[in-house]
Amino acid sequence: MGTRVESDEDGDNKGSMWELDQKLDQPMDEEAGRLRNMYKEKKFSALLILRLAYQSLGVVYGDLGTSPLYVFYNTFPKGVKDEDEVLGALSLIIYSLTLVPLLKYVFVVLRANDNGQGGTFALYSLLCRHAKINTIPNQHRTDEELTTYSRSTFHERSFAAKTKRWLEERESWKSAILILVLAGTCMVIGDGILTPAISVLSAVGGIKVNQPNMNSSVVVLVAVVILVGFFSLQHYGTDRVSWLFAPIVLLWFLLIGGIGIFNIWKHGSRVLKAFSPVYIYHYFKRGGKKGWTSLGGIMLSITGTEALFADLAHFPVSAVQLAFTLVVFPCLLLAYSGQAAYLMNNMTHSQDSFYRSIPESIYWPVFVVATAAAIVASQATITATFSIVKQALAHGCFPRVKVVYTSKKFAGQIYIPDINWILMILCIAVTAGFENQNQIGNAYGTAVVIVMLVTTFLMILIMILVWRCHWILVLAFTCLSLIVEFSYFFSVIFKVDQGGWVPLVIAGAFLVIMYVWHYGTLKRYEFEMHSKVSMAWILGLGPSLGLVRVPGIGLVYTELASGVPPIFSHFITNLPAIHSVVVFVCVKYLPVYTVPEEERFLVKRIGPKNYHIFRCVARYGYKDLHKKDDEFEKKLFDNLSTFVKLESMMEGCSDSDEYSLYGQETELLPRAGLLNNNGSTFSSNVEFTINSIDSIVQVRSPPPHVSNNTVRSSGQVSSQTEIDEVEFLNNCRDAGVVHILGNTVVIARRDSNFFKKLAVDYIYAFLRKICRENSVIFNVPHESLLNVGQIFSV
Repeated sequence: MGTRVESDEDGDNKGSMWELDQKLDQPMDEEAGRLRNMYKEKKFSALLILRLAYQSLGVVYGDLGTSPLYVFYNTFPKGVKDEDEVLGALSLIIYSLTLVPLLKYVFVVLRANDNGQGGTFALYSLLCRHAKINTIPNQHRTDEELTTYSRSTFHERSFAAKTKRWLEERESWKSAILILVLAGTCMVIGDGILTPAISVLSAVGGIKVNQPNMNSSVVVLVAVVILVGFFSLQHYGTDRVSWLFAPIVLLWFLLIGGIGIFNIWKHGSRVLKAFSPVYIYHYFKRGGKKGWTSLGGIMLSITGTEALFADLAHFPVSAVQLAFTLVVFPCLLLAYSGQAAYLMNNMTHSQDSFYRSIPESIYWPVFVVATAAAIVASQATITATFSIVKQALAHGCFPRVKVVYTSKKFAGQIYIPDINWILMILCIAVTAGFENQNQIGNAYGTAVVIVMLVTTFLMILIMILVWRCHWILVLAFTCLSLIVEFSYFFSVIFKVDQGGWVPLVIAGAFLVIMYVWHYGTLKRYEFEMHSKVSMAWILGLGPSLGLVRVPGIGLVYTELASGVPPIFSHFITNLPAIHSVVVFVCVKYLPVYTVPEEERFLVKRIGPKNYHIFRCVARYGYKDLHKKDDEFEKKLFDNLSTFVKLESMMEGCSDSDEYSLYGQETELLPRAGLLNNNGSTFSSNVEFTINSIDSIVQVRSPPPHVSNNTVRSSGQVSSQTEIDEVEFLNNCRDAGVVHILGNTVVIARRDSNFFKKLAVDYIYAFLRKICRENSVIFNVPHESLLNVGQIFSV
């Protein structure tokens, strides 16, 4: 493994700092290209693709596959008038399945995955890498050199470049895109509430079909019991039972497809006329407003499509496409066609057409499989909800909550206790609170169509900035998607008072929480950026910083990736001592799905060597979890020691730009005979390049005659030679490590308007009070924690 060290200016801090960025031991450009290709979709054998396609059924398609349980009931809640009405509805279902899940999602949207990761925030991360639309500007140019930071380039005069500049120059559009992403995320959370409610209630409703005298409250009670058990078992994760998901869902698809064939054979094949789109025209012509509003029920046939994209993580796109085209799509068409054939001969059975169309001899086996499939569908949606909340956390758009890994094999399987119990309470309230299943269906449809619209708007930007498609293709995709989805959207608007208000209220509440949290985080970051301590002030204090330097290492946590944070000046002006070594630790998340372990840490030096002040930036992707890294402190010190060793090899070069006459930039690419953390050896020669506009003024190091564990009475740590600094760091580490965190209180300025005061002083303050503390998130030992209080007026 190789290492790169360079000198760089740090924001307002005019003092240059060394930087450590570990790379693999091959030529830089060649190796970076090789690693980037590793993260693209791999070439799989045909047999492996088939196996992965089979496994994807249980994870990706459970929600979409259980839609036949409730589509016709929500489309015709008051019964069917004539055969043409059934044919029109079936024709709409057929072409909805063809246009949205098949053409739009399976063959277009899935290709917009972020190295295999799907969902709203995955699209947002792609956009943030191709245009500077991230509202928290904490990125550094070295972040773009990560092997997982893949992005395309385009000509300055191209339409993509013009769109990029247009977005970057308008803060309002950056905020609009963020709100759009948050709205989509909130609707996915609403989906996580409504999917278990409607799936389990519809499946359990089969009891009443076979036992018509049973009270409806008994069905609701059974559904609630199943839901309580379902959410209570979430903390065990799906790793132990996930092997059951694929066979259950495959059996479910084969059953509904077979039942569909049976009903077509039994009740007549004239239902196949619905494949002609002419019946869609007749359906709307005859139905008028009633036909238009029934679209809300028909749209439930494509629910689960958004979960298809969000649950993409563990499967290659080709496997998901194969599963849909060979199994899911034909079985769903057969299932809906069979139900329609049954309805044409039994027009009063629309409320329970699925269960009534089942042959009596296999009724109870199908009921058991339907209930199991509903639970699998609910699990897929809950998993997608946990995943998207984790992504929101990484982007600073959700309050800090506990995230637990439930599998040692699959990093993507997580459990978020707080979200789980909130979903359970709301799901039970929806199940027990609504009078009938139709109202839950109306609510479900509203959530799904808004998520689809958000995906469409983000895909337009993806096609322009990432794929650089011709404007005709972009226009065709936009028009086709928006015509279909806005038709569904305006139909569900008519049902807002019939249950459609539920996801709007839930999403509105979560949107306020997420946006206020992001706003408070942004304002706190801006305050820290504007209050950074100048390097001149640090240098004016001298190597002792005007204090007693006591043995030990102080890890000062900050959100700033550049500059000296204000917490440091607040600390040293209120306490008479500081540790011999100070390391500013910044844990930041980047718009990539993961940061490879060997590229995680950046180490820089602040000020002259005898100050012993460093910065360590730990970089994570939105799928990474900081607390899972139990050896974080050890890896930090290993990288710090490696950095010092490499720095000592360049003693003939300028220590920092601030000591040069003209502020030239110095870059060194060392390959030294040092061991990295894994024990591999670097090559023995040293190569470096110096770009300068004038001669470099060298800095004389103090004489190395003072022992490295001696502390002067004045508090100044004696200067060490470069070769002894590693031993000095080890001695300081043995003396003790203290974690210094800022316990900040954020308040709105007195001249702020009412809404800002409401957001900052009440909502944001309440969220910070109830969310998990930074010390818990960073896994800081309580006995070595030191909180420094501050008040930020934003």
